[in-house]
Amino acid sequence: MPTAEKGSDLIFLPRENKGFAREVARRSGNPFSVCYTCLTCTCACPFVHAMDHPPVSILRMTLLGREAEVLNSNTIWLCVGCNSCAEACPQGVDTPAVMDALRQMALERGIAVPEPQVLAFHREVLSSIESYGRTHKLAVMAGYKIKTRDFFTDADVGLKMFLKGKLDLLPSKVEDVESIRRIFRKHGMDK
Repeated sequence: MPTAEKGSDLIFLPRENKGFAREVARRSGNPFSVCYTCLTCTCACPFVHAMDHPPVSILRMTLLGREAEVLNSNTIWLCVGCNSCAEACPQGVDTPAVMDALRQMALERGIAVPEPQVLAFHREVLSSIESYGRTHKLAVMAGYKIKTRDFFTDADVGLKMFLKGKLDLLPSKVEDVESIRRIFRKHGMDK
């Protein structure tokens, strides 16, 4: 319940978990408390229509320590990290970095992922980057289809991409793949 300080026009909202926002800020490397709720991030987001809470609400709920609600939200999984929100933010808040930190925290806490197919796709992309230093679209698609056992949905799109030369049969690699793999090992993300 909001409370007003005596003799003040300020309203203080109760915080459920004061350390939650600090932990998210530390992990994301982003002092997102500078957000003044202008809604620019939400207006810039191309996926907001599918989210249970718009990006601005996730930032606010995180600041208020509403850990359970935030970490169980599908929004943190539907954010694709396109940076549309971060590019538009007048305060320079890196919302995708916050979403990354929140996803990591949700996984560490064993919270059921409300969008498991998104997690499966994300893991396939990371696996491709670890293996080749960049994404190999055909390997990502094949791995995703095998893991989700969803072999025929959007197969027509895959065929069109292949016929237009958008899916290379063989992956291209960066020159120093080992440096990429060291990053994965450093962060405990290696296979």
